[in-house]
Amino acid sequence: MIEILNPAEIAKARVTGALVADILQAMKGRATVGTNLLEIDRWTAEMITEAGAESCYVDYAPSFGRGPFGHYICTGVNDAVLHGLPRDYALADGDLLTLDLAVVKDGIAADAAISFLVGGSGPAESVAMIDATERALAAGIAAAGPNAKIGDVSYAIGRVLTDAGYPINRQFGGHGIGSTMHQDPHVPNMGRPGRGFKLRPGLMLALEPWIMADTAELVTDADGWTLRSSTGCRTAHTEHTIAITEDGAEILTLPTGTRP
Repeated sequence: MIEILNPAEIAKARVTGALVADILQAMKGRATVGTNLLEIDRWTAEMITEAGAESCYVDYAPSFGRGPFGHYICTGVNDAVLHGLPRDYALADGDLLTLDLAVVKDGIAADAAISFLVGGSGPAESVAMIDATERALAAGIAAAGPNAKIGDVSYAIGRVLTDAGYPINRQFGGHGIGSTMHQDPHVPNMGRPGRGFKLRPGLMLALEPWIMADTAELVTDADGWTLRSSTGCRTAHTEHTIAITEDGAEILTLPTGTRP
């Protein structure tokens, strides 16, 4: 299903998007050395409830997972890049942590992810990986607009990642979003310009460049959810929800007070 939202629904999406971004920034601030991933999950649940929103994850049970996810935020550490199931793990200095969050409020969902180094510093290679995903996301957003094609966005993302020397996995990528978290169209992190669905105002997309340092192959953790690099290398993942406008694309998942 591909949804085209009306202006009132896009206005709701701005509220949901700001909530997602605010929670992610709050969790980033709390993710210090010694913080347990289960604490981050609990704090996230509290903030979602206090905002009168609902988790998109806790009851999420797609075919690629093992039963309902059962938690409120994805927490991927180092080699865990997608669907990181919160577990009893205390963060260490220099860990590369990815937080991925989706909530729905007033009937509209938003989805975003950030990657950062616990303690504020770490290997230069990890800093470069995070930077590459952020630059790729910016390129994808810049390529999105009315009459652009999905392939234009995918190509822009993939060009940045491949130029930086990273392999690209095609199994998981960005997606449409609206009244539900995951919708068509699929937005791969590599594509051919001029191909695919034509974008139009009112379409919302979650764009999410993610990479693994030296492989494109994923393995599923014993928890049935967490996807890790097959070689154990570090990973990074950055995501925004955007709305296609008459003039281009609007980033919806910006923290309160930072929207242009």
